[in-house]
Amino acid sequence: MNDAIRDAINRLVHHREVGVDAYSGPVYFMMHNVSSQERARELAAALHGDLEPLNHAVPPTV
Repeated sequence: MNDAIRDAINRLVHHREVGVDAYSGPVYFMMHNVSSQERARELAAALHGDLEPLNHAVPPTV
């Protein structure tokens, strides 16, 4: 799961949805400059669940 979260955060940074200072540590993650509170809540909910909500919120690249 940590690898999936790290990959999702990297995609968010790459697409400039969050600031480049985003961090994914072993037990927590941090993101700045999220576009809206609604998007921040969506990401927070997705990052605390299984991979399906995460892949919906931040689709993997092909």
